[in-house]
Amino acid sequence: MLDGKWIREHQEQVQQVAEDKGIELSVPELLHWDDQRRALLQEVERIRQERNRLTPQIEVQIREQGPDAAAALKEEVKQLNRRLSGLEKELEEAGREYRRLMLLVPSPVSPDTPKGLSDLDNVVVKQIGEPPAFEFTPRDHVALGEQHRMIDIPRGVKTAGARNYYLSGTGVLLHRAVQQLAVDLLAAKGFTLLEVPLMVRSEALVNTGFFPLGVDQTYRMAEDDRWLVGTAEVPLVSYYDHEIVDVTHPIKLAAASLCFRSEVGSAGRDVHGLYRVHQFSKVEQVVLCENNPELSEQLFQEITQNAEELLQLLELPYRVMAVCTGDMSQKTYKQYDIETWMPSRGAYGETHSSSQLLDFQARRSNIRYKDQNGKLQYCYTLNNTMVASPRILIPLLENHQEEDGSIRIPHALRKYMNGLERLTSLNPEG
Repeated sequence: MLDGKWIREHQEQVQQVAEDKGIELSVPELLHWDDQRRALLQEVERIRQERNRLTPQIEVQIREQGPDAAAALKEEVKQLNRRLSGLEKELEEAGREYRRLMLLVPSPVSPDTPKGLSDLDNVVVKQIGEPPAFEFTPRDHVALGEQHRMIDIPRGVKTAGARNYYLSGTGVLLHRAVQQLAVDLLAAKGFTLLEVPLMVRSEALVNTGFFPLGVDQTYRMAEDDRWLVGTAEVPLVSYYDHEIVDVTHPIKLAAASLCFRSEVGSAGRDVHGLYRVHQFSKVEQVVLCENNPELSEQLFQEITQNAEELLQLLELPYRVMAVCTGDMSQKTYKQYDIETWMPSRGAYGETHSSSQLLDFQARRSNIRYKDQNGKLQYCYTLNNTMVASPRILIPLLENHQEEDGSIRIPHALRKYMNGLERLTSLNPEG
């Protein structure tokens, strides 16, 4: 949510960003309801004051002149109450419409964000490593997973429906290994680790910018205002909801959690294997800092580099993409996606994402700090997907496969894999 005064002063910019991000918002309508709300509030306050001025006089007139003396005054107060009741209903409606539209207002975008309509318009920032040149026909991750008895999609579908899966044996070890490696890297960099709630109130999703536009992507617990989160970003930011925090040094939080996403609207997209599933695990980074654009950019590069370091330890080729306006969410000011080479797709596939949000989430969540002058300011927030699994297993299995179907374990993961250097069909875990 943005400052109302800023929106008025930048009407054309706000409207353009909404259109660029594909959000149906009329800024003139928003301002109309704001004007209505302000005018009605002023009139309501005027009538309340007049009523409050007249009401004590009724008692005085009755006491001094008898019951009949206050009849006219009583009627006047009655008319004021009737008028007040109608205005309060109009004020409630105006406030409701104003808030509905305010929740659609997008964050502005950074000057270096590329313009575009979809991920096809994202721009390569850098590329690290080269895709492997196999001298044999490589298998995809599903075939490799079945060969090593580590991935079972048919049973996942049988049990839970489409886009579900089982991992077993070394599949589970790999799944946990990449997460633990990510957690250990972040802990060494001074991040505070949290175990977070996976069910949150709708208010938490509104305050972090996932609602109202992301409602159809979120699973709701039946007959309860509880929703399953699609990222630990929600409970991590909400940890400081309505608090005044100390950001003399940036607050760095991390969590490893299950995540759930309904994937409404993605029918027919990325349906093969583990790329787009309903349940997955993520290690998430969230940073809160003072509202300093230069510091925010510095931290943005830092959390992106953390994810890059993980991919380098996994010995995987990847590229960093500047996300265009049409591929960004409502809440995002600047975004980089990291795409990792996936041989079975013959292309890079998104595995990580970094975002700057300025004070968008902090305004909604009312997270503030005191500046050097003691004045309360809204924080800036940032986030990054350090790793998401099982999607990361796609490049991990496919890039490190060998002609006989064995899979080499990157050095950084071996200590989490009971010392295994290679997965073969003869491995007891396989």
